[in-house]
Amino acid sequence: MAFKPANQIQDLQYFGEFGGVNPSISDSSTYTFLSAKTMFDTFEGNADGCYLYSRHSSPSNLYLAEALAAMEGTETATVTASGMGAITAVLLQLCGAEDHVVSSRTIYGGTYAFLKNFTPRLGINTSFVDITNLERVEAAITPKTKVLYCESVSNPLLEVADIKGLAQLAKTYKLKLVVDNTFSPLSISPYHLGADVVIHSLTKFINGSSDTVGGVVCGTTELINDLRNVNDGAAMLLGATMDSLRAASVLKNLRTLHIRMQQHSSNAAYLAEKFEREGLKTVYPGLRSHPSYGLFKAMMNEKYGFGGMLTIDIGTLEKANALMELMQKENLGYLAVSLGFYKTLFSAPGSSTSSEIPEEEQKSMGLSDGLIRFSIGLDADIERTFTKMKACMTQLNIL
Repeated sequence: MAFKPANQIQDLQYFGEFGGVNPSISDSSTYTFLSAKTMFDTFEGNADGCYLYSRHSSPSNLYLAEALAAMEGTETATVTASGMGAITAVLLQLCGAEDHVVSSRTIYGGTYAFLKNFTPRLGINTSFVDITNLERVEAAITPKTKVLYCESVSNPLLEVADIKGLAQLAKTYKLKLVVDNTFSPLSISPYHLGADVVIHSLTKFINGSSDTVGGVVCGTTELINDLRNVNDGAAMLLGATMDSLRAASVLKNLRTLHIRMQQHSSNAAYLAEKFEREGLKTVYPGLRSHPSYGLFKAMMNEKYGFGGMLTIDIGTLEKANALMELMQKENLGYLAVSLGFYKTLFSAPGSSTSSEIPEEEQKSMGLSDGLIRFSIGLDADIERTFTKMKACMTQLNIL
């Protein structure tokens, strides 16, 4: 039977303290105990249902975490103050000095910088590989490797990871496969394809309103308990705690994710097809010209489409900047980083979200100065949007 992630969210029932249709917000940093023994047991992790301190957990954060675990189909989850808070906590929990990570070469710039520049200070080293080539992935695995890391759909090149193939490699070599699913919530369910850990930046599509920064780690009860352990848990000790008010806000927005993702995907597919017909170098997983079109289609929960992210390459940064500035002037979107907003967002990742990656490495992976990354919005009239975008491109002699 096909996994239906939106149903998993919908089937959760939370009532507020006074019967509200939204759960009550736990606006407290600390919690009282009726006995000193219960406080001791909670510190030891032996008192289910008791709350200790909001850096460890809170009712509001657990409501959101439970909903996200249901969406991904994992045993449980924990939310963090940012996507990077989730990524760093997981990697530092799973790896120690002299351990090794095999990572996709095309990942979010912050993740790349953490693995390339920060973790070596702790004795953790990383090999960056073409994640679409399983032979190269396997060749990079060493006896010290602990983690395979990738994004379901990579930022910004939109390469698609063969999660089933990577999961088999992880199982063979007794590794943990960690998948960042930020670009494809609902569309792809990595845990059901064999991933061990699923991460999201809640800042993006899941929240959807560009007003909150947050992250989540979805996985086994054992991993999440380890992350929250008061003695050696990375999520607990690094302190990237989500605020309860923000958790409640994200949970409300999560309820409409299935509707929003269908519209993001539909609009992106329409524009990608139009751009490609106009002769633009267009990358979108839903185009048959995409090298991993068949792979994505085989992995996807079809109802939610191929996602809301696409790129076009118009050759030079000068042209890219001129086009983005003109599109913003014509109210076609915002020249801004991030993604998943109701309005289309566009940026040149080589000089923004991927700027942490050295220029020579950008070139080797195919990230050019003229690449524009689009997060396609929820436009009601996408035909009008394309007509206006085409007019901007014509005005700048791009078409």
